[in-house]
Amino acid sequence: MTTPTAVRQLAADLSAQREKIESAFVSVGGCLTQGAALLNALTNLFDALPDALSGAEVQQATGHLEAVASRATALSDVFGQERADLERLFDVVSAANLPISDLHRTIKMMGIVSINARVTAASIAQDSDDFDVFTTDIATLSESATRTLKEFSHAYRQLVIEVDAAVGQRNRFEAAHAHTLSDLAGRLTATLRALENQRASAVDGSAETSRLSRQIVGQIGSAVMALQVGDAPRQRLEHIETGLEHLAAILSGEPVFDTEASFEDREPALDAIAALEQEQLADTARDFALEVGDAERSLAALAADAETIMARSRGQYGSDVGKTSSIASLSEQLRAAVSMLADFEAERAKLEAVAATVQQTVAVLLGHVEAVQDIEANMRLVSLNAAVRCAQLGPRGASLTVIATQLRELTSETVIAAESAVDWLSQSAALANAFGTSADGAGKGKGLEKDATLALELLSGLDRKLAVALESLDTDGTRVIALLQTAANGLDGLGTLSEAMDDVRMQIAGLAPDAPSAEPTENIALILAGLRRLYTMEAERSVHDALFGSPAPIAAIDQPAEDDFGDFMVL
Repeated sequence: MTTPTAVRQLAADLSAQREKIESAFVSVGGCLTQGAALLNALTNLFDALPDALSGAEVQQATGHLEAVASRATALSDVFGQERADLERLFDVVSAANLPISDLHRTIKMMGIVSINARVTAASIAQDSDDFDVFTTDIATLSESATRTLKEFSHAYRQLVIEVDAAVGQRNRFEAAHAHTLSDLAGRLTATLRALENQRASAVDGSAETSRLSRQIVGQIGSAVMALQVGDAPRQRLEHIETGLEHLAAILSGEPVFDTEASFEDREPALDAIAALEQEQLADTARDFALEVGDAERSLAALAADAETIMARSRGQYGSDVGKTSSIASLSEQLRAAVSMLADFEAERAKLEAVAATVQQTVAVLLGHVEAVQDIEANMRLVSLNAAVRCAQLGPRGASLTVIATQLRELTSETVIAAESAVDWLSQSAALANAFGTSADGAGKGKGLEKDATLALELLSGLDRKLAVALESLDTDGTRVIALLQTAANGLDGLGTLSEAMDDVRMQIAGLAPDAPSAEPTENIALILAGLRRLYTMEAERSVHDALFGSPAPIAAIDQPAEDDFGDFMVL
């Protein structure tokens, strides 16, 4: 015989399952709420990144990088011109060697002529004769020319040494930095292209990221709604517990819904209520299993979409490894460029020093050109004086005429050699100035390093912002996925509750092996009607009506004649 205690125990067992459902739903709801908050924060963080990538800092850094790339390309062209100037300078300085050698020879011959002139003049001189032009002027001119040419030659040799050093330094510089500027320009161009591509990708991808974010938030909302709908099984279980409690009260002889069942009604009441509650529990367990399955699939899709948005954000803002900002990769390239520029400047300073020395040496050499030109003028004058004096001596000066002729020939040779030497050295002066100017222009690479360093500082600031975002993505994004997985695991554990509910259902079915009466007594009908009034869901009413039929409609109440509103319809 079924006892009230046994029935109450079944109600208690069912209450325990209901409490587990309540606890699981609260836990899952908490995970979803927390995950939604984290995801919203991440979405807001990454929504702001496209603006950061196209903001004033990036524009300023891009401007510096464009300036560096442009100037690096221009300097590369300057180096080409510098090479041509230096090669031409070397050729011109070398070409001056021949006329300078001719000057040495003519000045040496002048020394010999001056000795011959003194000897010859002494052999024919008389007390009244004036042979100063042969005995003094030629010797003085020879000594002065020798001294001037010695200083001039020393300066020329120094110029040859300096130009040769410049050529050697230039060759060493090219060997070490032949492609430095072209590589730098290429790297910076690639950096600019990468920045622009990333900015465009971020702007284009922000719409898709927002769409995915809204989709995930919508899915979270759907999951929360599913949990709220999932509260229906909990309420139905509560109603089943109430039905069992009322059954226990009937079996104990206690009134239910203001109706006291007779002793004879207890067994039919047991059959009816047991059949009702086992059907309610079967339908509840079935719906619960379906709802849990739907919720599990929804959470699985939610976790997959969360991973998708993380991967997309890493792809837009991170490097291939997924945790390093791509701006950091660009900054590393720029750091390498700055280091390369520093090495370039160290070598370039050596070449600039050589260029300055060449300019100084050419300036010193040109200072002696006037003295060489004075030698030419003095030789013309002495040669003319010697010719005039020989003409005055007549036949007696025949031997001096030979010397005057030699002096005239040496003067002509000196004029030709001096003009040629001065011409070559004037060209070397112009080329040395051009070489020095190009070296000064190339020395502006220090400005390149400054601009590159400033751009690096700006990009580093942006990199820190991206690093914070990526760190949040790795921490909070991982937490979101973990929370969703925890929620899914929490729902997965509810599958065993369906089995537990089915066990209770079978025990309820065992309370009354007989089917309920098709025509319940009046008391039982009142009790069943009272149970039906407790229902809050149509599914419960449908199960109830399938067993005991739909309740009779409420009879219409006759209205008094004076309540007839037909008169108001009269126009």
